[in-house]
Amino acid sequence: MRNIALIVGYDGTDYSGFQCQPHGNTIQDHLEQAIFVLSGERVKLHGSGRTDAGVHATGQVANFHTTSSIPAERWALALNARLPNDIVIHSAFSVPDHFHARRGAIRKTYCYTINCNRIPNLFQRRYEFHHPLPLDFQAMQQGLVYLLGEHDFTSFTSPLSKKASHVRTILDARLELEPASVNVLTESNLYHTSEWDEQHYPGMQRGVIRLYVSGNGFLYNMVRIIAGTLIQVGERKRKPEEVATILEAKDRSKAGPTAVPHGLTLCEVEYEQF
Repeated sequence: MRNIALIVGYDGTDYSGFQCQPHGNTIQDHLEQAIFVLSGERVKLHGSGRTDAGVHATGQVANFHTTSSIPAERWALALNARLPNDIVIHSAFSVPDHFHARRGAIRKTYCYTINCNRIPNLFQRRYEFHHPLPLDFQAMQQGLVYLLGEHDFTSFTSPLSKKASHVRTILDARLELEPASVNVLTESNLYHTSEWDEQHYPGMQRGVIRLYVSGNGFLYNMVRIIAGTLIQVGERKRKPEEVATILEAKDRSKAGPTAVPHGLTLCEVEYEQF
């Protein structure tokens, strides 16, 4: 019996999340079926964590035990030939028998992408949230700082969360801004977007904002609620320091909306040495 780990990427648009659901059509369902077609074995795949319906991954980690003699290095290509085009195995390798993709994870990094250019990017529409108005990038940075460290994140998780504790540690959090590269005329064709924005939204920015959050674990909808709250800060509907007040309240109704799932990607999962 061997333990095989997989690094998996997927476009989650057409799936009901990673973990198996009663109605099927999950990433796990397709992976387990591909393993069965390849090896003839019905295996139980363990993912590093759930991703919701519509959420993507570039670095999801999963593992399974197998009696198959297929060399570890051949699993990736062999499974890719049996998977839908929107699921890909980046690599496959043998790990110690005790390795468990979820229990052994010590750090996960997510990215939430917000396009606040006036016109959406046709080719990135599945992977970023389009916000047609500029945002106050500096205010969002200031609000994000309050989330660093260990906190009770009850305000930033769904009331449906079944976790016994909502205490988690945000190890790193940052925002990156890719400024708008061109000036696009407004519908009136009288002003460049930058001139119009400066008049109506002084001190706010256009471009693509990427929110990176790394932590020792995440609650149901946690990153999406953080993103939704920071967007409100960027809209100047909330002050940056309100993020601290929201944390202290331990009340989901005090935080912002749950941002749409397609802007979220699981980027990386880290482990101690095997």
